[in-house]
Amino acid sequence: LWLKVFLFLPEWPQVGHSQRVGPPEVVIPLRVTPTGRGMKLQGWLCYKLHFGGQRHVVHMKVKKNFLSKNFPVFTYADTGVLLEDQPFVQDDCYYRGYVEGDPESLVSLNNCFGGFQGMLQTNDIVYEIEPKRFSTAFEHLIYKLDNEETNFSYFRCGLTDEEIAGQLKFQESINSTLKQSSYAGWWTHSYFLEVAVVVDHSRYLHHGSNASLVQKEVFLVLNVVSDVLKTLDLELLLMGIEIWTERSLVALGGGIRKALDEFCKWKENGLQNRVPHDLAHIFVKRHYGNTIGWSFIGTVCSDRYSCGIESFHNEGVSTLSHVVIHETSHVLGMNHDNTNLCKCAASRCIMFPYVGVTTKYTNCSYADYWNLVHRRHCLYIAPDPLTVLRETRCGNSVVEEGEECDCGPVKKCTADPCCQLNCTMTAGVNCSSGLCCHNCRFMPSGTVCRKVENECDLPEWCNGTSSQCPEDVYMQDGTSCTGGGYCYEKRCNERNEQCRQIFGQEARSANVSCYRAVNTRGDRFGNCGITASSYEKCNMSDSLCGRIQCENVKGLPLMRGHTTLHWTKINNNTCWGVDYHHGIRTADIGDVKDGTMCGPQNICISRKCVSSSTLPRFCSPQFCSLRGICNNRHHCHCDPKWDPPTCQQKGRGGSVDSGPPPASQAEERVEKSNPLPYLLIPLLLLLLCLLLLLLLFMRRKKTDDKAEKPVPTDDKAEKPVPTDAKAEMPVPTDAKAETPVPTDAKAETPVP
Repeated sequence: LWLKVFLFLPEWPQVGHSQRVGPPEVVIPLRVTPTGRGMKLQGWLCYKLHFGGQRHVVHMKVKKNFLSKNFPVFTYADTGVLLEDQPFVQDDCYYRGYVEGDPESLVSLNNCFGGFQGMLQTNDIVYEIEPKRFSTAFEHLIYKLDNEETNFSYFRCGLTDEEIAGQLKFQESINSTLKQSSYAGWWTHSYFLEVAVVVDHSRYLHHGSNASLVQKEVFLVLNVVSDVLKTLDLELLLMGIEIWTERSLVALGGGIRKALDEFCKWKENGLQNRVPHDLAHIFVKRHYGNTIGWSFIGTVCSDRYSCGIESFHNEGVSTLSHVVIHETSHVLGMNHDNTNLCKCAASRCIMFPYVGVTTKYTNCSYADYWNLVHRRHCLYIAPDPLTVLRETRCGNSVVEEGEECDCGPVKKCTADPCCQLNCTMTAGVNCSSGLCCHNCRFMPSGTVCRKVENECDLPEWCNGTSSQCPEDVYMQDGTSCTGGGYCYEKRCNERNEQCRQIFGQEARSANVSCYRAVNTRGDRFGNCGITASSYEKCNMSDSLCGRIQCENVKGLPLMRGHTTLHWTKINNNTCWGVDYHHGIRTADIGDVKDGTMCGPQNICISRKCVSSSTLPRFCSPQFCSLRGICNNRHHCHCDPKWDPPTCQQKGRGGSVDSGPPPASQAEERVEKSNPLPYLLIPLLLLLLCLLLLLLLFMRRKKTDDKAEKPVPTDDKAEKPVPTDAKAEMPVPTDAKAETPVPTDAKAETPVP
């Protein structure tokens, strides 16, 4: 039904195109060190260029998620058989950035083909840059692109004024405040557009029947398109290319509208199966009167009508890119702008009826996009990380299929004694990397390679015959941990701790009334899950398993990724929390984690409060003979001096998954973390020191007491004792040790 509403056909007359103004400027990009805090660590590159009478510093960063993994290129044999190739495609050479000092600037460059090529937009002027051929000094040519009204004819849409007016009319279903708002900055959620490109046989012949040149053109054009769409927080992922190398597979004559219909019909039944996509373009080299492009409005995600056609001739890459941008924007729901009502940050905007090379959308375009995008669920789906291209080559520091090792760039490899430049290991060594590899040799059996991270974790040890540490294992889900919580997926999940992690050390979990009031709303601040189009309200019984609610918050944390804090007062209880939505690209910190208690014998699992007995437990302390604990693979991790699998036989401890512990029993004991013994040790040492001091004091006092015993009055107090008399000579039993001695006898002489 929505197709009937949005199925309008905009077209561009091919009356002229943006032209390069005058001779190019010759520049040599000079690499400079980034000055911004942390920019070097974040992968930013900076180049200094002098053009347009000014010195410019360009900041740029490698673009991610631009090409799909195992990028397919389809061609045809002379027999008509479809051929698929997955050529090497360098993916670390496409850059997105800005010009220093101009917050409205946009830089879209690549250096995949020798030197920089692409577009720079600054101060409302668009420039095109390309390497100077045969230059040995890294010289580049920069062209200023002319968009002035007096210097070229406009591309105009073939729709009548009445149809355009109907497209621009504000509808009751659209929130008018969006169209009255600022043209930029109000839309911050991220979406994803998967694109396929087909190149017609005529365009293939235009490039001298060279499929590599065709691929290069597609990459250059789509690189610019992706950077402009990024201003909508829309990530473009190029899924694949098909080149009609032998003949055109659909009839492209009879006008551009008919050609588009034929292509859309073909791609629904053919291309969709081998290159899944949200939108498909076909690039042709044909004359369609005064029309250069055509597409349907608002049809993204439609199997049949999510398509566009662009007829290119001899235009530059920037012009080609902006034709594709304009047609793509139509498919994303954008109509032509009313120049009296719609404004952007430049003198020309992307969706003006006459189109020049520009990078700015108007407030009307943003509103049209918003009106459509929240109803097109395919744009919500982030690409699977396994489908995104990551460059596979020797020298990228990642050991991949066919490589024994990979020591990275040349400079790093020269200092690596274990691995060679060709990604093979040095003769005579055991290994080059891994947690159990040291100085090119396997570490001895029993060497700890992965220490315990927390109270729900378990250690692993090297086995002496491999460079790899055993796979990480941890305590079985449902094992009790600190605060009355349960271990779940290697975490001790406890509400107060989660609040402290978000809001600081003084924060704690809020009253249950907060959970019941907020999580039963079903909005981004309180819910029990999120679907492509809505938030799910929590049942009252599951309200403790929705989003975390905290209190006693003393300060506001710095949040990232468009995260919003919220504060609510409910029955004199203060409730703090954080939101989550599809636009956030980081992990959700505000959902109640699985394994958190929601009752005396209940825990949260998948936003439901269920009995803890529902957790699968195929291992128990009894199975481990009460001499070990169970790990997440339901095997016993035995205490020291007992061997797996059931901890019945004397041995070294550990599990069948952990690797062999050291024979010396010097392993870390696997017990719940209890700081009390460690606090008592210094106290005991202090008491021991005090006791020693007391003993020394008592002995000193006793010695002093003896030295002060009474002596006869006619003797000197300081008279020394004769050497033949012992101070402590025993006194006969019938004599008292303390009895005064006659005056004519020595003080220490024994009594007969």
